[in-house]
Amino acid sequence: MSRKKISIEVISDPVCPWCYIGKRRLESAIAQRPDFDFALRWQPFQLNPDMPREGRNRHDYYHEKFGSERAAILLEGLRHTGREEGISFCSDADAMAPNTLSAHVLMWWAGADDSIDANELAEKLFRAHHVECEDIGNHKVLIRIAGESGMDEFDVAERLAAGDDEVTVKDRIGHSVARGVSAVPFFIIDGRYGIAGAQPPDVLVSAFDQIAAAEVD
Repeated sequence: MSRKKISIEVISDPVCPWCYIGKRRLESAIAQRPDFDFALRWQPFQLNPDMPREGRNRHDYYHEKFGSERAAILLEGLRHTGREEGISFCSDADAMAPNTLSAHVLMWWAGADDSIDANELAEKLFRAHHVECEDIGNHKVLIRIAGESGMDEFDVAERLAAGDDEVTVKDRIGHSVARGVSAVPFFIIDGRYGIAGAQPPDVLVSAFDQIAAAEVD
């Protein structure tokens, strides 16, 4: 019997904490269906495309966006959920809220190169931002992460500096918006089923099973 092939477009932004949680839950769901053959493709989305390319202090940005009291409540709830998923969200007062366009470009290159594991790169970007409190808008940080993921650091440095594929990535973001995506994470399964938010694994598993059943019918 041939393995059921399921494609998943993962539309996310590495600065989005719920995208990191959603990644963990997606991994859990995939692990529950070892007989399926999953193909993931990461698609870009920017929660704040107007963020300055040099970024802003994360603490100041959150408090300006949500207000001090609500920001504190949201962050505490996030840390609690993160712990349940094995993620220790950092709280460095000097952490940056970055512009993620260059990080998305890096992911775009990884997705086009069969020798690079884009899922591993995504994990490194999420971890750098959310756990290590690194500035993933900083090209030096991105170049190091690219090297750790098997990419050529010199080539990546040159191409990031030149702004290669930034227009392409912006077009892909616009394509997701045109498809109705307004928040992330968002999962498009087999090009037909859209699931919004960091849903529990059983919701994703149910979608996988419905697709497999439909193929049989």
